[in-house]
Amino acid sequence: MIKHHPSAETLLSHAAGTLAAGHALVVAAHIEGCAHCQAELARLEATGGALLDEISPAAMEPEAFAELLARLDEPAPPPPPAPRQAELALPPGLRLPKVLKTAEIGRWRWIGPGVRHAKVRLPWAREQTLMLLRVAGGRRVIHHSHGGAEFTQVLWGGFHDHTGQYGPGDIGEADETTLHQPVADEEGCICLASLEGGLRLPWLSRLFGG
Repeated sequence: MIKHHPSAETLLSHAAGTLAAGHALVVAAHIEGCAHCQAELARLEATGGALLDEISPAAMEPEAFAELLARLDEPAPPPPPAPRQAELALPPGLRLPKVLKTAEIGRWRWIGPGVRHAKVRLPWAREQTLMLLRVAGGRRVIHHSHGGAEFTQVLWGGFHDHTGQYGPGDIGEADETTLHQPVADEEGCICLASLEGGLRLPWLSRLFGG
């Protein structure tokens, strides 16, 4: 059962298309498997559509329709090549969210004892910091805060920190005010995460007198 959903503000931003591309993809991965958020998103989009209907239409440029017809006569562009995706060793039964089909995914790389990550790149937004994170059972992620917003969607297993317990389908939102150290459950966990502004390490700041 999903216990942690995107905040109302996040869902509204997602419906309006104003979330950063990386965050939007993580939220979309959550919505993909959450009937509650699917219904809420549909309600928000319907409300937005009703508001648009109340706006007076703007006059089109005289040549706009002719330009549209000319574009319809142009041949369709070739489909983009399939994104490069490494063969990741995933737990039996785990399938990555459909929204990742158009993303490039690298191989697992070691970043700490029991912790690995695979870079996820969006061809249309390569500046985004997006990754799959795999943490072995009982392992702790380094104690950290954030330079900006961090969205984390649990795909398999689970973890906990001072904000609660997160299992498959749950999404966590953190920002520069959050200081935490997630701990993986006994079976471990695999998450999809989008980071803004990088991580801040308190011990490193203290070491250099920050």
